[in-house]
Amino acid sequence: MLTEVQEVEINLLLEALYQMYGYDFRGYVRASLTRRILNRMKGERLPTITALLEKVLHVPGTLERLLNDLSIRMTEMYRDPSFFAAFRTEVVPLLRELPEIRIWHAGCATGEEVYSMAILIHEEGLAEKTKIYATDMNEKALTAAQKGAFPLKKMQQYTKNYLKAGGSKAFSEYYTTDHQCAYFKPLLDDNLIFAQHNLVTDGSFNEFHVILCRNVMIYFANSLQQQVHRLFYGSLAAGGFLGLGSKESILFLPKGVAYEEFNPHERIYRKMPNLGG
Repeated sequence: MLTEVQEVEINLLLEALYQMYGYDFRGYVRASLTRRILNRMKGERLPTITALLEKVLHVPGTLERLLNDLSIRMTEMYRDPSFFAAFRTEVVPLLRELPEIRIWHAGCATGEEVYSMAILIHEEGLAEKTKIYATDMNEKALTAAQKGAFPLKKMQQYTKNYLKAGGSKAFSEYYTTDHQCAYFKPLLDDNLIFAQHNLVTDGSFNEFHVILCRNVMIYFANSLQQQVHRLFYGSLAAGGFLGLGSKESILFLPKGVAYEEFNPHERIYRKMPNLGG
């Protein structure tokens, strides 16, 4: 339980992150955010949140460490394999009809799900007409994503996920290895565009046929969820698809935003055509 002083300190820290650096965490769920801030305070061996704020403002490197703690990076290849299986069997046939396909992975973290989708698109013969835009606010996470290198020790689990998601090849065909990592990038390079983008403060940058933002908005308070939903709705083409995480829903949709529950069990929604957003 935070003291009243600590509540004020956190508010000041969040306001400083926004005013000085443009990172807006003020609309995040406070319990999770508080836990991460307190962990960083302990990691820096500081007695108070105010001391952490002072260090963020004046000591190089502190801001980056705090942002790494506050960013959402819980991910894996083919996370929730049934989602990818449903996408393959239900969404892909409709994407085939399009002359070009633009997919936005919003909050892509270190890129595991981006490469998962890129492989799926490749296997379905859609690679030549598809661009996958992968964005995150965390520059360090994006750099890791661009490398397409994941720990070799995780490949056994990722292979199981791939097969459950409908993969039909030997998963090892998609990567090379050294003694530590599996490297996915070369085969899929032409389809992927990585860019820094903050869902809280940045606007739309294209029109997309698919937007995937899975297991990110569970960290957002209701008002921020509504704001991001407006961004996604305005960024989706008519008939486009929105994919959310297994614990997320369209419950907090703002007025005027309308989707068809295309596959509600897998949290896949389709933007209804000819409606204003």
